[in-house]
Amino acid sequence: MFEPVFDNLKKVTETTLRMQQDMCEKWVSLWPGVKANPGAFAEPAQKFQKKLAEYCEEALKKQRETLEVQFKAGLKNIEDAFRLAEAKSPEELRTKTTELWQKIIETLRHASEVQMRELQSFAGLWTDLVTKGAA
Repeated sequence: MFEPVFDNLKKVTETTLRMQQDMCEKWVSLWPGVKANPGAFAEPAQKFQKKLAEYCEEALKKQRETLEVQFKAGLKNIEDAFRLAEAKSPEELRTKTTELWQKIIETLRHASEVQMRELQSFAGLWTDLVTKGAA
């Protein structure tokens, strides 16, 4: 049932790609002193795409690890919040609540610092990729 749909999608995609390549060749051939060479752009573009995919994969893995740590810390904080009901006096409740708030704020601060470092790292990798190319 879906095979004809996928076949048609494949044909349309191939046709679109071929048309884009033809347009690129035509535009390049219009520049004075430049000969159209279809393979001239293909290899660097493929290297760039491969490097970009590697960087994105690395960034997503780091993001997943960071989110797992944050999720575990959040669950622990929720458990601690439910334990507040076990307080025997208002003073104990106030003390435990203050400690929990401080712990939650510290967890959020740490998480935001980690995310900022990850963002800076990925931005540096992205800048290197764009400026130096796939070489």
